[in-house]
Amino acid sequence: MKKTYNYSPIVLASCLGLLVLFPLVNDSRSMMIMFTQIFIFAVFAMSYDLLLGYTGIVSFGHAMFFGIGAYSTGILLDRVDPTMMWLVLSIVLGMIIAAVVSYLVGLLTLRLKSHFYEMLTLALAGLFLVMAEKWRSLTFGNDGFTFRVPDFLKDRLTFYFICLIVMVVVYLLLKRLTNSPLGKVLVAVRENEDRTQSLGYQTLHYKIIASVIAGVFASIAGSLYVLSLRFVNTSVFTMDVTLDALLMTIIGGVGTLIGPILGAGIIEISHHGLSELGKTYPIFERWIIFFGILYILAVMFFPAGIVGTLKGKRWKMKKKKDHEKDKGITS
Repeated sequence: MKKTYNYSPIVLASCLGLLVLFPLVNDSRSMMIMFTQIFIFAVFAMSYDLLLGYTGIVSFGHAMFFGIGAYSTGILLDRVDPTMMWLVLSIVLGMIIAAVVSYLVGLLTLRLKSHFYEMLTLALAGLFLVMAEKWRSLTFGNDGFTFRVPDFLKDRLTFYFICLIVMVVVYLLLKRLTNSPLGKVLVAVRENEDRTQSLGYQTLHYKIIASVIAGVFASIAGSLYVLSLRFVNTSVFTMDVTLDALLMTIIGGVGTLIGPILGAGIIEISHHGLSELGKTYPIFERWIIFFGILYILAVMFFPAGIVGTLKGKRWKMKKKKDHEKDKGITS
């Protein structure tokens, strides 16, 4: 009997090795910043994938947790001496606030179905945006503010590896979660909530747990984002931030975890590449149009996302081989 091998871990390990070696062989500052942004938004997209891909929750307000982490880190570091201890406390503070808010929001909204929940999450995110705009004594409104970071974060190479490590750790934690009994229940909720509830599971509790975990990881992404910029303003609460996570998840592959990472890379590299082309060729100045075309092509040729479509084709090939094997044995 021929033994089959799973090459996925080998491919993932190879990609991780390349990301570790990349800044050591390429000292381009712009490329390092771009890859750092990819790692940060990959964390954010994976947190959204836990909701959309594994629990079947479509949220238009996920940016509120991203913004909570961003402002918690920015405000605290702006008011204290930026040391390692205060940095960690600022990130943990954002995680705690995001957990509390996501719990309360989930408790109030997750009983709603379909577009009612989606619209309410959008409204709540808008409420946080208005608060950030109007509470100028704390947030400085739309103008935002700059803040200092610990000295070791000023080295872009160090921050690159920190973001890479965070992305890998978040991926492993979410992978463990989705493969656990809790993760199986979340998938059951996604597939048929009524049937899952009839089996004795309190589906609301499981959806709230997923919401809290996703909110916490989104706040971590928000904290890393403002640390990379050393600046924060109300843009972290806008609908565009949630849409970015949604596009990254859909393009990469919903319910795959590795898909959002790939989606984050495609979108950030596309943003960077088309923006740079716009500086040289006027036709690319309206780069958002070409990005829209890219998105349409991705959806047309990869309807389940890149990773999802490839997994589907691989499953069909395996099923076909098994069928031919069974047919050969019976004959």
